[in-house]
Amino acid sequence: MFKTVLFDLDDTIFDFKKSERAALIKTFNELGIEPDEMLLNRYSIINQQWWKRLERREITRHEVKVGRYRELFNEFGITLSPEKATAVYEEMLCNGHYFVDGAEKMLDELYGGYDLYLVSNGAKRVQDSRLASAGISHYFKGIFISEEIGFEKPAPEFFDYCFKKMNNADKRNAVIIGDSLTSDIKGGINAGIKTVWFNPDKKANLTEIIPDYEIEDLLQIKEILEL
Repeated sequence: MFKTVLFDLDDTIFDFKKSERAALIKTFNELGIEPDEMLLNRYSIINQQWWKRLERREITRHEVKVGRYRELFNEFGITLSPEKATAVYEEMLCNGHYFVDGAEKMLDELYGGYDLYLVSNGAKRVQDSRLASAGISHYFKGIFISEEIGFEKPAPEFFDYCFKKMNNADKRNAVIIGDSLTSDIKGGINAGIKTVWFNPDKKANLTEIIPDYEIEDLLQIKEILEL
């Protein structure tokens, strides 16, 4: 039976795609840019590519934040400051939150029966703000954000830090739950713990990263934890 449960935050507990879209529209409006679908969709693609590079330790977090806007603006011929766009977007992203379906009920069901932790690659200021807005911090015995730690998931050093702060919790009874194969699942494998891939859109796994379990609904988690 599992005892220690690590949760990713964005697109596992919080609906980041919804938050991202709302913050982007507000950002582009603030900057005087028409937030049409082509621009929004292209940003999302570029953004994912830059974050993958960060996971591979090719670039820094600051380079991600600014570089994604620089690439987008260059493609669309937008002559605005990527640095300003970064600042405005982060401010907009701090405002409010959206839950993934079933997240609140799932946390209620697990709370008290397991040692719950958050492990996130998101920006600390943004995550702190949204957690405060959502009022869910009390569910977790620890909240670990890569920007504070100095390493990103899936780096083994990120998880080494977390488990040290967890008083060296037994990894044999630990599991990580997240939506990203390259960040959460690979990170869990690197850490030597069990993994659950949250895959609500039923995406095909075209990688060599194989999770121990796969779920489409967060309320399926309790069944796995009781195995």
